[in-house]
Amino acid sequence: MLGGKPREDAETGMKKLILRNFQSPGDILMLTAAVRDLHACYPGRFLTDVRTSCPDLWLHNPHLTSLEEDDDVEVVDCHYPLIDRINTSPYHFIHGFIEYLNDVLGLQVRPTQFKGDVHLSPEEREWFEKVESAKGRAPRFWLFTSGGKLDYTIKWWSPARYQEVIDHFQGRLDFVQVGEDHHHHPPLERVLDLRGRTTLRQLLRLMYHAEGAVSAVSLLMHLAAAVEMKPGMPQNRPCVVVAGGREPPHFTFYPHHQYLHTVGALRCCDQGGCWKSRTFPIGDGDPKDEELCVDVVGDLPRCMHMITAQDVIRAIERYYDGGSLAPL
Repeated sequence: MLGGKPREDAETGMKKLILRNFQSPGDILMLTAAVRDLHACYPGRFLTDVRTSCPDLWLHNPHLTSLEEDDDVEVVDCHYPLIDRINTSPYHFIHGFIEYLNDVLGLQVRPTQFKGDVHLSPEEREWFEKVESAKGRAPRFWLFTSGGKLDYTIKWWSPARYQEVIDHFQGRLDFVQVGEDHHHHPPLERVLDLRGRTTLRQLLRLMYHAEGAVSAVSLLMHLAAAVEMKPGMPQNRPCVVVAGGREPPHFTFYPHHQYLHTVGALRCCDQGGCWKSRTFPIGDGDPKDEELCVDVVGDLPRCMHMITAQDVIRAIERYYDGGSLAPL
């Protein structure tokens, strides 16, 4: 945090804040929730701007005001130390930045919605209109990733099992494979391959039009909850999360997701998540090569090995069998 307490703006009487964080997109998405809730709990009290690694997540955000870093502005480098005690504390990721802002600014912000805060323009919502007109109906598809970031390989599931899931729904449901090209996302068959071909903003548009998502504990899971649903769809987007045992479920679980975890089933995660980083060392010089899974089966952590393709298939089908989504 830089400078002292912010002075009130002479014209508006509002205090000026610039919030900074340069972590991964999933972290920034949780910061969008903190900004929303700050303004919901203290309406008319703050002017806020941000400096983050993901400007696409802030487009069309009504809570931001362009500010310069000067003596009238308090700059807060945002963290979430809550994570250090989350195995034994009953809080969600969405509380992390909120708790920190409360501590450093002397506030009592509370969560007002159980999701991140992203905003689409009318043009973005209408993005698929030509496709829908050509097909005579809206395309029905799920988004998924087949791997993840290189720093946390312990989150990866088996590409062969993802392929089993895709093959099971062949001819009934389409799958769109996404993921950044500098991450690990093995190619799969019988999918629309958009790996490395979408901006973050385009991914938000795709999510708006998707019926659901399949994901490890990652940005895609958080976006499935944060991006609004199209008219006529369920209130919340279906999502199947292959979580394993790395993180305590309550920290990243959304109530309307099918969250497949093994916390409590193994000794290595019987008191919350293990928080290990990698299944095997990859020799990149990162200290995470020392934070290895202690129970590996083949190429997978045992916690991920225990989650089968049939588990994911059944979780997807549950949304259709229960009537949340129209039958395939």
